[in-house]
Amino acid sequence: MPKIQADALLVGGGVMSATLATLLNKLDPSMKLILAERLGHVAHESTDGWNNAGTGHAGYCELNYTPETANGVEINRALSINANFEISLQLWSSLVASGELPASNQFINPTPHISFVWGEKNVAFLRERYEKLSSHHLFQEMEYSEDREILSQWMPLVMTGRDAETPVAATRIAHGTDVDFGSLTRHLVTSLKSKKQFDVMVCHEVTDIERAKDKRWDVRLKNLETGKSVTINTANVFLGAGGGALPLLQKSGIPESNGYGGFPVSGQWLVCQNEDAVKRHHAKVYGKAAIGAPPMSVPHLDTRIINGKPALLFGPYAGFTTKFLKKGSKLDLIKSIRPNNLVQMMDVGIHNMDLTKYLIGEVRQSHEDRMNALRDYFPEAQSDLWTLAQAGQRVQIIKKDDKGRGKLEFGTELVASKDGSMAALLGASPGASVAAQAMIEVVERCFASRLNDGWQARLKELVPSYGESLINDADLLRRVREKTLGTLNLTRT
Repeated sequence: MPKIQADALLVGGGVMSATLATLLNKLDPSMKLILAERLGHVAHESTDGWNNAGTGHAGYCELNYTPETANGVEINRALSINANFEISLQLWSSLVASGELPASNQFINPTPHISFVWGEKNVAFLRERYEKLSSHHLFQEMEYSEDREILSQWMPLVMTGRDAETPVAATRIAHGTDVDFGSLTRHLVTSLKSKKQFDVMVCHEVTDIERAKDKRWDVRLKNLETGKSVTINTANVFLGAGGGALPLLQKSGIPESNGYGGFPVSGQWLVCQNEDAVKRHHAKVYGKAAIGAPPMSVPHLDTRIINGKPALLFGPYAGFTTKFLKKGSKLDLIKSIRPNNLVQMMDVGIHNMDLTKYLIGEVRQSHEDRMNALRDYFPEAQSDLWTLAQAGQRVQIIKKDDKGRGKLEFGTELVASKDGSMAALLGASPGASVAAQAMIEVVERCFASRLNDGWQARLKELVPSYGESLINDADLLRRVREKTLGTLNLTRT
């Protein structure tokens, strides 16, 4: 069996691997990098534009990032996500300026981010959220209104035909974004393919991962077109395969993978491409999730531009499947059960029966059931103008709690071997939006010995705020945001 030498193998052709490969190539162009993808093209699973919300998740409109607690609305997670999204904007801005990404409108477009609620209790919540967030420099441009005329200007489809007696309120950030992560990833990979030390291997599936005698990794790949196999001998492995990362991490056998499991959640969108409706709505309008719904099921009515074409999407309607990938196997969940995660998997299954029932109930909805949910955000929506589309697959993290039992996490988490030679990114939201920060963390944990070898200075060139805190430094944020919004043409409203 042929063996190919590499400095790093990146498994999964999505935005995470493409971002990490871009960073590593910029930090050391001599590194031999190989990206392996199971499908015939990159960015066709979770990263594809139709498989995710396309929201530049910055905490502006997502109410689940600011939960209500005994002490009122908690904003720390929103601050962290916002600061991390700014890292992505800085990286993309640098790559546009250097010509390694095309004009920004080919992957990112200005789209106001709006939070919308109704009912006295929800209005009170949103008002408190606005007061706390807008007092911080990251959110100081946030607007708030309960005035129906103003709200009608912000989101005419949402306000037309709405009950005039029910209290309503909304917040808005004008420089919010719609991101086509599929197009972004394809552009990154296209740029990388022009580099001598970068190769893409599509239609290649990982069949085995094991430690080599030289303390590197031997990763066996099967060509799904020819049936032939090849081994990649590499110093570093990154598993950025979305829902497929967990089974691959388990194949590696590193102790750090013990106790991790996955809870798969599917999704669906209602899609409208009617020109009149699309022209009348220019925003991402997020509401409050239904009781018992997972965070990825927060309802939102979105302006989308995917592969250059505008559309409206509403959803996502959550569902349950045992697949870990949209184009995966129904046996994925069963195959992921191991002696070291059995207790955690059983705990989560037992204590989340209500969630499972909710997800199954979502799958059984009729078209009119889904339209009725849409009409909470678009009262005059016509059933015949909306069609159902399958969204991407997400695998939420199951891990040990402090007592060794199982708990369900709804964020993302980096799992790395002690020596930093193996790393995997697990989980979902905010996902692709914070890819730059997530992959910088991979660089710091897996290539720590190189940071003093000029890498920190190069990271600072790509991401001017690197090593500093956008949460604590208002002047730094002002300088960074002014540059990124200008370079990426995100100042239009």
